[in-house]
Amino acid sequence: MSTKEIEKKSSGGNPFQRLNQQLAGIEPGLDPIVMTIGEPRHEPPSYVIEVLEENQSGFRKYPAIRGTDEFRATVGKWVKNRFQLSDAFDPDKSVIPLNGSREGLVFGCVCARDYLKKDGKPAVILPNPFYQSYGAGAHIAGADEILLPEPADGVLPNLDAIDPALLDRTVAFYFASPANPQGTVAPMEYWQKLIKLARKHDFLLFADECYSEIYRDTPPTGILEAAEALDGTLKNVVTFNSLSKRSNLPGARCGFAAGDPEFIQFFADFRNVAAPQVPMPVQALAVRAFGDEGHVIENRRLYNEKYDAAEEMLSPLFGSVRKEGGFFLWLDVSRWGSGTQIAEKLWREVGVKSLPGAYIASDMPDGSNPGDKYIRLALVESLEVSKEAFRRILDSLE
Repeated sequence: MSTKEIEKKSSGGNPFQRLNQQLAGIEPGLDPIVMTIGEPRHEPPSYVIEVLEENQSGFRKYPAIRGTDEFRATVGKWVKNRFQLSDAFDPDKSVIPLNGSREGLVFGCVCARDYLKKDGKPAVILPNPFYQSYGAGAHIAGADEILLPEPADGVLPNLDAIDPALLDRTVAFYFASPANPQGTVAPMEYWQKLIKLARKHDFLLFADECYSEIYRDTPPTGILEAAEALDGTLKNVVTFNSLSKRSNLPGARCGFAAGDPEFIQFFADFRNVAAPQVPMPVQALAVRAFGDEGHVIENRRLYNEKYDAAEEMLSPLFGSVRKEGGFFLWLDVSRWGSGTQIAEKLWREVGVKSLPGAYIASDMPDGSNPGDKYIRLALVESLEVSKEAFRRILDSLE
């Protein structure tokens, strides 16, 4: 199957390519402000080049698939402190480096299938809207892709509505908190309900927590702390995180998976033959970054400053736009048209490039699309540019 066919199967096509095709030939009404891709543009930590230069000899060596001792120890310490884990958490058994969380989210699905060895055709459950890579993982694993929509903005999917027979053949259940794009955060009770289902029906629960450090007021509960609080173990649960959003280092392509030690070791063995190792200088950078919270606090402050401006300027028109976590606005534009129509209108009239919500969601069996009435805006530009975008949106829609 071609790359285009995979993209079409997993999410209806690459959302950014679809948008470019939709807007092709349309001149923006004003100088463009692009708010589509969630690519952090705040300054990365000041020591990036220094660390890479100090460790450049590591580029001459093949790294160990399980990462350096220092990487596992530092990431393990960060995970333990951030998610209040006990001393029973062993990073040597429960942490491995990844080339960004996306690589792990895709390969993890294949590993879940092989690790569990369930009879019949496997199933993979995905939130809807969802990150396209979840669908790619389900496709490569040869699994049925089951969509679980968020019934309303800020309302978590109804776990009681899932057929137990479906859960029995599920090998992986993807869940993001804070969610992209909705910014919804799962509380402890919800995580624990999910974890109980994972253990009862024996599937891997994959928590995409790449936005865990970008929040408004309270640090989001993590899957590992929920699992340990439940029964003291990490069985059936894995978290994925990275430097991309936390440290403004999407180009470093460095992340980690942490959780169920038996699965993590199986995952590492698979990656040893199927995936590239993370370069040691990049791991050294991760060690420095995960040991430094100062730049993360400043990063969060900058996002929250933009959320404050968005709330002040846009709430009279949209109602509250503040989200618990992440750095997106998820705006209901159904008063003026579909998300697809309004994205085109904003580009044509005021030069603001937004992403139609339907492009990051898939149609449900009844033909509805849970993203259809929304547009997504990534708050990655400066405060000044973001305010200008908000003013233009108001000019176009008021």
